[in-house]
Amino acid sequence: MNARNDLLSDVAVQQFSIGDHPHHPRLRHVTVDPEALNAFFSEVSSIDIQNLEYVPFMRFMLADALERAVGDGLAAALRQLVLSRAAGGFTLGVLGLTRDSADFVRFGTAVSHLLGAANHDAMSGTFYARFLVKDTDASDSYLRQAYRLFTMHTDGTFVDEATEWLLMMKFAEENAVGGESRFLHIDDWEERATFLDDPLGTQPFLYKAPGSKNVEAAVERPVFFQSRFGLAISFIDQFVQPRNIDEARYLHDLSESMEASRGTHEVPLPVGDLVVLNNYFWLHGRAPFEKNPALHRELMRQRGTFAK
Repeated sequence: MNARNDLLSDVAVQQFSIGDHPHHPRLRHVTVDPEALNAFFSEVSSIDIQNLEYVPFMRFMLADALERAVGDGLAAALRQLVLSRAAGGFTLGVLGLTRDSADFVRFGTAVSHLLGAANHDAMSGTFYARFLVKDTDASDSYLRQAYRLFTMHTDGTFVDEATEWLLMMKFAEENAVGGESRFLHIDDWEERATFLDDPLGTQPFLYKAPGSKNVEAAVERPVFFQSRFGLAISFIDQFVQPRNIDEARYLHDLSESMEASRGTHEVPLPVGDLVVLNNYFWLHGRAPFEKNPALHRELMRQRGTFAK
């Protein structure tokens, strides 16, 4: 039995299954029984989205409803996947049973709160953010710019609270060619030791976000650090502020190395599917789209900490 199967050998799988991901050797794909999903959506249909935004305990009530619909063991299995160094992430979807964006928010929130509480997202002013990627954009970061490579990074680099997990869910997509998600587990990065062993690897760097993020305070943190998950990383090229040429060269070469790594894989995410990653040892980015004036993609993001 391989290491990934050992992770789940003691989990009583009921109305869900866990298998290999078709596009990534580390990620797992979780499939929930359609009848269980329909039961969940039926039970929570009366919970409006504003109620979730205003009343934090209602987000956990969604999580409770999802586990009751699917069966005991779902929360433990999902947590085990994301906490495990060997995997650390999974994909999961609604199987085409709904295209209602409110259902997507409910489902994504239920999944995330089986893991733990979501952080406040300053960009949106609530616990999740929805954002569009389209043909033209005047934003001050790569998040919404369709035709640029969105380089490998972790989330939460410029905030002073922990960001242990990240959830992204695709709500809509039209006229999109390219734009695949790109993922790199740092244990698959061939040149990691070169940058870890450099004296700058554990030196704090200054991070400051642009205006659109609604976070004014600057934060200092190292690229590499030790965590309860082992070696961890925190990095985003757009918001780190080098103090001199040596720091700039180190950051430039580190970013270039991650982009070129054979461990970086492109992973498609269908509409109605979500991906959850352990933010301490997974980096993520996005491939450029092909030019199309009618391009439209909508995503939801949530990020937070694991329940104690």
